Amino acid sequence: MDAILLISLVIAVMAVLLIIKGLKIVQQSEAVVIERLGSYHKTLSPGINWIIPFVDLPRSIKMRRYQLINNQQVAAIVEETRIDRRETVLDFPSQSVITGDNVSVTINGALYFQVIDPERAVYQAENLVQAIEILAKTSLRSEVGRMELDKLFESRQEINDRLQIVMDEAGNKWGVKVTRVEIQDIDIPRDVEDAMRKQMTAERERRALVLQASGEREAAIARAQGEKESAVLVAEGDKTASILRAEGEREAINQIVAAGDGQIDHQLVIGYLLGLEYLNTLPNIAKNGDRVFLPFESSSVLGAVGSLQQLLNQAPGK
Repeated sequence: MDAILLISLVIAVMAVLLIIKGLKIVQQSEAVVIERLGSYHKTLSPGINWIIPFVDLPRSIKMRRYQLINNQQVAAIVEETRIDRRETVLDFPSQSVITGDNVSVTINGALYFQVIDPERAVYQAENLVQAIEILAKTSLRSEVGRMELDKLFESRQEINDRLQIVMDEAGNKWGVKVTRVEIQDIDIPRDVEDAMRKQMTAERERRALVLQASGEREAAIARAQGEKESAVLVAEGDKTASILRAEGEREAINQIVAAGDGQIDHQLVIGYLLGLEYLNTLPNIAKNGDRVFLPFESSSVLGAVGSLQQLLNQAPGK
């Protein structure tokens, strides 16, 4: 009986140990790929799982982790049986890239990815991180090689979007979702940087000159337009004044003729008008300061005055 009890106790202990050994607690956002006798069996989901000890074994995956060595963060490739399904950042180092106009630039960036299918991540790539990093570098060289240096700086977001599309298409095979790609720094040679700085300075000076010339042209147009409008207004004023003066003179003559019952000599009226026009013209002959010599015929002016006198004498009551 003691032997049977001992055997039962040993079996119970072994069963408990097997159960404990077979229990696998998977944390949230983690996954474990299980192989049974060397082939894929299943993927453990978060929570409590049970596997057959020594028959079911977790398959490891290579990941890059940063370790603190001598107070410095050092990247190292480690093998883990638990696959982190959270978003992971991959900082690929600086590399030399040739642009479309044969300028060598140094670019470094960061790539964010997430393991969506743990089975593919384990079996489709021997070293998942290395595969993603090399693909990112080659894709970056390809995209930058299509662009000239001037367009490279202003098209950074365009490069990021293209890289994400390329990386995401390739990552589907590996069970990886590339969420975004960011170019961090773009370093160019010193001589090229100096040339670009001079070019930008010249461009700013050219724009300043163009703006200045445009402002002067608009000012000249505005000034000419103002002078034109002023001249039109003066001419219209002179025209209106002449019309009013002529109408006034005509009305005055009509009144004189009407007062004289049509007995006024029309030759005297014409002489009066000519003399009046002559007297109105004299002050404007040299108004601009020029010296003008004219033959002065006092008899013409006196004749005009005499005509005026005769007109007044012919009026009724004279």
